Amino acid sequence: MFSPVAIGFVQSPYKETSKIPRGLGAKHDAEGVLEILREFAPGLMDIEGFSHLYVLWEFDRADGYDLIAHPPTDEKREHGVFSTRSPRRPNPIALTVVELLRRDGTSLYVRGVDMLDGTPILDIKPYLSSVPEGKLRRGWLAEAEARKKQG
Repeated sequence: MFSPVAIGFVQSPYKETSKIPRGLGAKHDAEGVLEILREFAPGLMDIEGFSHLYVLWEFDRADGYDLIAHPPTDEKREHGVFSTRSPRRPNPIALTVVELLRRDGTSLYVRGVDMLDGTPILDIKPYLSSVPEGKLRRGWLAEAEARKKQG
């Protein structure tokens, strides 16, 4: 096991969880800044060459966890927490894909933030996927989207 260390913090327009778009069709196009701490600046070398980034961050304001979640995207139906994006997880780790707009020193200007202002950043990785779109499955979410279209 390891003890995570924040490599930086998010500057986000979201001050309250209730303001973050969620549910079917939610658009995550808000812009923000990933402020990386100076001691981690060398790790940003060559990051500008990537259009999108994975950002691993901490649900630092979540309290406790539930193994069964009731996501708003599926009319409050029950799903295992590991098949959802619920913040109430045994390890409060989150993953978001953002578009890198530009870098200014240790500041990464991004689009697609869905985290609260001041959220600790645990890691950043370039977004790479070798899975063809036709092979991706969306599980219960695809079923919920189909029900919404029918209803």
